[in-house]
Amino acid sequence: MNSRHSNTASSALHLNVDVQGQGFPILCLHGHPGSGSSLSVFTNHLSKRFQTLAPDLRGYGKSRCDGNFDMRDHLIDLEALLDRFRIKKCLILGWSLGGILAMELALQLPQRVTGLILVATAARPRGNHPPITWQDNVYTGVAALLSYIKPDWQWNIETFGKRSLFRYLIQQHTPTAYRYIAKDAVSAYLQTTAPATRALYSAIGAGYNRLTDLEQIQCPCLVLAGACDRHITADASLETFRYLKDSQSHCYPNTAHLFPWEIPNQVLSDIDRWLEKNQKVVSV
Repeated sequence: MNSRHSNTASSALHLNVDVQGQGFPILCLHGHPGSGSSLSVFTNHLSKRFQTLAPDLRGYGKSRCDGNFDMRDHLIDLEALLDRFRIKKCLILGWSLGGILAMELALQLPQRVTGLILVATAARPRGNHPPITWQDNVYTGVAALLSYIKPDWQWNIETFGKRSLFRYLIQQHTPTAYRYIAKDAVSAYLQTTAPATRALYSAIGAGYNRLTDLEQIQCPCLVLAGACDRHITADASLETFRYLKDSQSHCYPNTAHLFPWEIPNQVLSDIDRWLEKNQKVVSV
């Protein structure tokens, strides 16, 4: 994503976006698969003090598009979104793919990005996910369906959840985590388009690596990682942390890629403390 497309109104997709609260704007970017509603764990909390904008990225949620696209198109859409809401400066929170886009925007629009909160992401993303079997997919489908019907059903968590792909996404199989999965993950997964998947895996397959460019990012950054993350490893996240000039990190034990849904109170408390110490990231 090094080269920049011409940012014209005709090339940008009008993104569906959930806007909450008032105050300094925080742009919240979801992962893959995902949608703006996947970030409710953050937006419901942060919107009490700030204005949160959580778009459905191109090809996700209600931001439908025709035909294939590449990752740079996300940046065109997001810059157009900032222009649409007349946002001159914002803090960006990005989870997984959203974190990669957050770093790209900070590189592309340094004058508009005051800070970054990077969740389960990396500038050189690496994973160690085991091969997926047909049984994994069956158990995951059943666990997701039953969680959607009855999120707190411990029998489902024990019988299907812990044997499904959720065992790689979370480590703490609590009713809280399954409530988030039921409310914010299932519908987002079903609404993720094939072009969105192709765009992501094309970038990864091309060996995406922005580590050496991170020295250009001058704004304060908070890097959060789950110690048992198999999708983007904690080592990859902490490697990104070390390349950022003004950064702080937390690596949470016994958590995985969806750690904000496993330990929401701890994650939000750490974000609040970081914001308190770095008030310039939420001031004009």
